[in-house]
Amino acid sequence: MTKGKVHEGQLDPNAPLVISTHDLGRRPGTMRTLKRTVPAPAELGIAVIGVPEGADLELDLRMEAVMEGVLVSGTVRGTAVGECGRCLTEVTQDLEVTLQELFAYPGKTPVELADDEDEIREVAQGELVDLEPAVRDAVVLELPFQPTCDGPCQQDYEIGVSEQAPPSEEPADPRWAALQSLLESSDDSPSGTREKS
Repeated sequence: MTKGKVHEGQLDPNAPLVISTHDLGRRPGTMRTLKRTVPAPAELGIAVIGVPEGADLELDLRMEAVMEGVLVSGTVRGTAVGECGRCLTEVTQDLEVTLQELFAYPGKTPVELADDEDEIREVAQGELVDLEPAVRDAVVLELPFQPTCDGPCQQDYEIGVSEQAPPSEEPADPRWAALQSLLESSDDSPSGTREKS
């Protein structure tokens, strides 16, 4: 859980992703919208890309009271930062993810969900809902496992992968220097032959 979110076993109503549902009054059909910008929680992403902690997340949500609880739906927008899986340069990706989550009233878990393996989220004491797990699930599922640059990587041009790259005898990237020295040592081998692939 996020630091500062839990206070004496209860949700902190001042936490950015904790929302009060008190004004819905448990009357099915009652609805309200919520638009706010909040800081992103820690570790909102995967190893290679994620939304940095504290970065802006724009919430555009609709909260509706239903018989079983509160249905929260809408969109979450933010910017993920990571590194390209091909050239290791920094990449950014604008995110807009759809969120839809039912927060059940305590003791009102729908029968069809009672045996479901998924976690059932509940409206907490004080009629609060914690959106962080739902936001985390939605954002992480939207992130690419192998983020890449838009279009060809600059690195493609430097190491001769692209057809448009000018021919070069020396690798531009120092990470390839060890391979170049192996190539040169095989050219100087006593047999004078080199396998061609």
